[in-house]
Amino acid sequence: MKCRKCGNKASIHMRQHKLALCKEHYLDWIPEQTERFIKKYQMFARDEKILVAVSGGKDSLSLWDILARLGYQADGLYLALGIDEGINYSHESQRLSQKFADEHNLKLHVVDIEKEYGKNIPQLAVISHRGDGRPCAVCGLAKRHEMNRIARDLGYDALATGHNLDDEAAVLFGNTLNWLSEYILRQSPVLPASSDGLSRKVKPLCRFYEREMTAYAILRGIEYIYEECPFATGSQAILYKETLNQLETARPGAKLTFFLNFLEAKKSGNLFVEKNVEMQRLHSCPRCGQPTSAPELCSFCRMIQKAETISTM
Repeated sequence: MKCRKCGNKASIHMRQHKLALCKEHYLDWIPEQTERFIKKYQMFARDEKILVAVSGGKDSLSLWDILARLGYQADGLYLALGIDEGINYSHESQRLSQKFADEHNLKLHVVDIEKEYGKNIPQLAVISHRGDGRPCAVCGLAKRHEMNRIARDLGYDALATGHNLDDEAAVLFGNTLNWLSEYILRQSPVLPASSDGLSRKVKPLCRFYEREMTAYAILRGIEYIYEECPFATGSQAILYKETLNQLETARPGAKLTFFLNFLEAKKSGNLFVEKNVEMQRLHSCPRCGQPTSAPELCSFCRMIQKAETISTM
């Protein structure tokens, strides 16, 4: 297989695009496409400050690398969750995130959940009794709260996450399978900032396959953590991804078509879901100041308050 640009031996073949590229042209193609997606979905402008949520994984570090290469003002945010489970998962993720920042002379904000709130994620999960024995629900709640807090408090214009096409297609598949209208209507490459205090959230990698981002990280020499979160085993998201991968094998481009057709249907108003889903009214949490639909404290602050109460008993 030859590179379409130069005729040399191709390093990657993307069947869904009917495109093969060598290492040099592939490493140019990914940022070029990212820039195109940023402009197409009006994610952010050149003069805006971007906060990239980094986890030490291939997608978030690649996104940070791409934005830096494109010349955007992009700083990183790492949340130390205290998830180790015998493999030092959080410790290694933080080490690789800091290593990448140091090597590229980039700024990384680190928020240690245990230092900030007295308990790490697994401990908070035990206290709150959320989820099915795994701390995933608590982890998601904490990450959403802290990412929004840091982006707001430090004056960033947008919060960028490394969600790739496989992530987006799996979420869409799960929400459609369960017909979760409100979540379906909210899914988008861009969630605008709101007057209630929610930061603008963007997903510049939402049209890249996971395989494409893996290739980018390897060809760029980005050192990232290979292990999945130890609590991810058996999650529904992985099941949805495996199901979609089977479809993709039989029909190359199926995931991309699924996601892009959804975005087009949403844009044209042709989704088969209730268009007048009433969004919950938000107000500021009296403890942290972040938006919540709860009558009093937000879910995160209620969890922290419960942990504080147990600690003093």
